[in-house]
Amino acid sequence: MNLSLIDPFVLAQDYPDSLTGKLRDGHATCLRFNRKGDYLASGRADGTVVIFDLETNGVARKLRGHTRQIQSLSWSRDGRYLLSSSQDWKCILWDLKDGSRVRIVRFEAPVYIAELHPFNHLLFVASLFEDQPVLVDISTPKAVKRILPSAPLRAPIPNGEEVDPAVAAKQAAQDAKHSTCVTVFTALGNHIIAGTSKGWINLIETQTCQTIHSARLCNGVVILLRLAGNGRDVLVNSSDRVIRTLLMPDLSQLGVGLDASEIKISVEHKFQDVVNRLSWNHVAFSSTGEFVTATTYMNPDIYVWERSHGSLVKILEGPREELGVVEWHPSRPLVVACGLESGCIYTWSIVSPQKWSALAPDFGEVEENVEYAEREDEFDVHPAEEIHQRRLDAEDEIPDVLTIEPVKGETTDPDLDEHGNTAATAFFRMPVLLDISDSESEEDIVAVGPGTMRRRSPGAGRDWMNTDDNSGTDGASTRNGTTRRGRRK
Repeated sequence: MNLSLIDPFVLAQDYPDSLTGKLRDGHATCLRFNRKGDYLASGRADGTVVIFDLETNGVARKLRGHTRQIQSLSWSRDGRYLLSSSQDWKCILWDLKDGSRVRIVRFEAPVYIAELHPFNHLLFVASLFEDQPVLVDISTPKAVKRILPSAPLRAPIPNGEEVDPAVAAKQAAQDAKHSTCVTVFTALGNHIIAGTSKGWINLIETQTCQTIHSARLCNGVVILLRLAGNGRDVLVNSSDRVIRTLLMPDLSQLGVGLDASEIKISVEHKFQDVVNRLSWNHVAFSSTGEFVTATTYMNPDIYVWERSHGSLVKILEGPREELGVVEWHPSRPLVVACGLESGCIYTWSIVSPQKWSALAPDFGEVEENVEYAEREDEFDVHPAEEIHQRRLDAEDEIPDVLTIEPVKGETTDPDLDEHGNTAATAFFRMPVLLDISDSESEEDIVAVGPGTMRRRSPGAGRDWMNTDDNSGTDGASTRNGTTRRGRRK
């Protein structure tokens, strides 16, 4: 019914046009939608992960296990598991069914970014600060870490040719300077795309952890890699102030009709501000991959480009603060971004004026009030006994506030499995959380008595830091990730 009230030309618009609202729970530093788009995960500066329910804009879950700022978030395919990485040198895999910590993996350096395998939530890849990236398998009691190469793949030396020792030493010294800044899985998870600090893109095979292809992309640092929904397009943000879209070959044909030596990564578009020479903080694809959006350095605006023509179509005006991470909703023209100063999560969407004349063919819209002639039986008063009996009958029904009825057409999603075959992905529904202390939207102000409020002390709610499950290097944990506070007697 609500769709009928909206102008059909507004429904056809594929990108947002104005700032419509904001979410707030602590100082947000990173954002990530789940694949279905009904939940938004927010990582805070204090190490807490907050899950927002976009249907109500309320907090559905709070996960506490990190002690420093959250660096990245990654959802599993079904939306049940969430991987968080932090500056405290740890990655935590969360089970959102009960908010428990499935595994805690500690590294020898801070984590830049960690990404879950698209089909196996017990396998993820992590990029480390000034260290080699690792592929982590947590399906065993002890996490297995496999080091991935950062040096680019050099062309093989023809047989019979001698190699100059000085040239070989110089090349080895150059390769040693490469460090991987970001790693993401391909759509099927059989390969890993890695960006280095010297502007190279490495394509690494997941099973063997060997580089099968390397390409020089730019002279700067590859800051971020994002994969489009079709799995064939890659968005690259680098330190040379240029955003690039790459066209990837069909890697599922490797060994069948495509050889590793025939792999070619081509640049489709380059997006930049040639006038102001702006730097880009974060980039993202639209839900269909037709648009590219980016937040700017020292600027509150969000730029939106169209990929078909490579032109700028919209500049979303934001609040009066610089914006950091930006994310596009998986299925709607909705963009969210977090402010660097306030930590608020701002949302941009389409403001659609409602067409009330769509309710009925004879419905007429008037510009001013008119006198209304009521029908004879329109406001008849029913007997009080009948109204009272209806009220009693309604009170006899026991409402069920915990069961979430599945919506027709949203239980499964036709998709491709890890072998490229058509499959159906079952979506996970997060249980309703009834603990008020865990579902509150603001936790800075607490009630200490009737009509008495005070600001929470900085150390309150950190009793989880003293539990045993936080001291293990990579051991399993089944404790609840949220803090339970008892009532004051």
